[in-house]
Amino acid sequence: MKYSLIDFATIYPGERPRAAFERSVRFAQHAEELGFDRIWYAEHHNMSTIASSQPAVLIAYVGSHTSSISLGAGGVMLPNHAPLLVAEQFGTLAEMFPGRIELGLGRAPGTDQQTLRAIRRIPGAADRFPQDVEELRGYFADEPLLAGVHAMPGAGTNVPIIILGSSLFGATLAAQLGLPYAFASHFAPTHLEEAVETYRRTYQPSEQHPEPYVIAAVNVTAAQTTEAAQEKLQEVYRRRVHAMVARGRDLTTKQLDQLVDSFAGHQVTQMLQYNAVGNPEEVSTYLDEFAKHAHADELMLSIQDDDESSLLESLDIVAQSKFQSPNPS
Repeated sequence: MKYSLIDFATIYPGERPRAAFERSVRFAQHAEELGFDRIWYAEHHNMSTIASSQPAVLIAYVGSHTSSISLGAGGVMLPNHAPLLVAEQFGTLAEMFPGRIELGLGRAPGTDQQTLRAIRRIPGAADRFPQDVEELRGYFADEPLLAGVHAMPGAGTNVPIIILGSSLFGATLAAQLGLPYAFASHFAPTHLEEAVETYRRTYQPSEQHPEPYVIAAVNVTAAQTTEAAQEKLQEVYRRRVHAMVARGRDLTTKQLDQLVDSFAGHQVTQMLQYNAVGNPEEVSTYLDEFAKHAHADELMLSIQDDDESSLLESLDIVAQSKFQSPNPS
């Protein structure tokens, strides 16, 4: 079982985005030392606590401060972009960091409707997602679908592509194209089982991927004790509900807890249904059970922490319990 990470370049209260970028570098360096396989960065726009709006730029920054860990977008929302420009961006990265770059592709907007207008997304662009994926693959293989148009850089880099999704659409497309599939169960858990079953059952082998490959995302809220992990979890709930329901309004802790316990609050916390909460043994057991439940070949972890020391501690807990040999006593 492989274990990878997703980093939203979270901006903590009172910070500028620069602090989040620098923390992402330290996070990646520590993950590399511990033996994690990859880190992905997700395209989100107009979100005050997420600084990963430009994954390619962030990947270049992190890549220049690491040496071996794979780096990718998880993902680029392809309908927001021209496939040629994405090919050039990730082709550039592939030339800078050979063998380390990969590209997860989604079709969701990654933002609200007003922001979509600002980024000039064309109405109906999501309907062209399958064709845009094929166009992008053609650029990377230097077999462009548009005669005479080559991605430079990009041509011949064959950047690995993974289809992202939270519904049957992505699962079906990934199966048809013979590509790996990553399910966003860390925030959209509803269709996980059905999507993975559909993907595996209908998978059409490709030259690059003769077997289906499933990456399932899962949250991790880890600490040295169960009690400390539960306290962390409550803070995670407060932060999510404050951002998504209260829209950043000033609330007392009591008011925020009441909101967490409301119907609207439960809708938000239910998004974190798949969450490895607890001490090292509990987290390890949960991840094993979740991997079986999801029929996953790889787990992508979304670490839920409010400060850097806790964030790095959570990495240590997962690494020590899942793929590092214990120290001799």
